[in-house]
Amino acid sequence: MKGIILAGGAGTRLYPLTIVTSKQLLPVYDKPMIYYPLSTLMLAEIREVLIISTPEDTPRIKQLLGDGSQFGMELSYAVQEKPEGLAQAFTIGRDFIGDDACAMVLGDNIFYGNGLNHKLLDATSDAENGKATIFGYYVEDPERFGIMEFEKESGDAHGVRVLSVEEKPKNPKSNYAIVGLYFYPKGVSDMADNVKPSARGELEITTLNDMYLQEGRLNAQLLGRGYTWMDAGTFDSLQRATDFVSMIEQYQGMSISAPEEIAYHFGWISDDQLRESAARYGKSPYGERLMAVLEGKVVL
Repeated sequence: MKGIILAGGAGTRLYPLTIVTSKQLLPVYDKPMIYYPLSTLMLAEIREVLIISTPEDTPRIKQLLGDGSQFGMELSYAVQEKPEGLAQAFTIGRDFIGDDACAMVLGDNIFYGNGLNHKLLDATSDAENGKATIFGYYVEDPERFGIMEFEKESGDAHGVRVLSVEEKPKNPKSNYAIVGLYFYPKGVSDMADNVKPSARGELEITTLNDMYLQEGRLNAQLLGRGYTWMDAGTFDSLQRATDFVSMIEQYQGMSISAPEEIAYHFGWISDDQLRESAARYGKSPYGERLMAVLEGKVVL
C-alpha cells in the first residue's frame, strides 16, 4: 500500500503568510502542518509516501522531512507544475504507485479520534481487495463541499454503502462532506486518466469517486461523534486547529500527530533513532516529549 500527500497550491487564502513559505510548513501549535497528514498515513501503516508540491515548496518540504528514515519510512517527492485538480495526483504519481493500492490525504487536513487507525486499516484492507473508500464528516454547510449520499442501514466494519457523490450541490442530499482522505485499489492512475476536466477546468476527485461508485466499488467510512476533522487552509480554521491541538496536548497530556512517536510505537524505529530525533529537536517541548516516550514516562 502506497500513500500520497498532496501539498500543492499557492495557499492564497493564507496570504501574506504563504508568500514566502508553503502552507504545509506553517505551525499548527507545536509542529508543522504537514506532520498531521503524514501521521494519518502512518496510522494506516503506510510506509512509502510520495509528497507532491509546487516547484518552490518541494525543496523546503524535503529539507524538513528528508528521506523519511527518521520515521522508518521511505519518502519521495514530485512536483505539480500547475494545480489542475485533486485527481491529477494519481497521474503525477503513476510511477510511484505502480501496481499497488494507494491512499491520498490533502496536506492541510487534520484528523483525530480514538479508533481512527482501525477505520484507516479497514480502508487499507478494502483497497487491497479492489474497493475504494471515502470518508464522510457531518457539516452544517454541505453546499460548500463534495457531498456523499449513503444508505443509513448499511453500516458495518467496511463502512456504509454510497448511493451518490456530488460536488458542491445546490440541493445537498446529505450533510456529510467528503473529506480530504481517499483510499483506492490498484489501477487508480489508469482510472484517473479517464477523468475529464470539469466546468472549472479541474480534474475533480468527485468524478473519480463516481467512477468507482458506478462500478460498485465505493465504500464510505463515517467520522461520527468522537472524531475531529479540520481543513486548516484559512486563517480561522488554522487558528481553530492550533487551539484544538493545544487543548488536547496540554490538558490530556497526549501528543497528536507526532511521526516519531507513531513510528516508535509501530516498531519502525529503534531506541537510538528516537533518541537522535529527540536530540535534533533540542529543548523544545516536542523534543522533550519524545524523550519522555523513550524513557517510558509516556504510555503509548
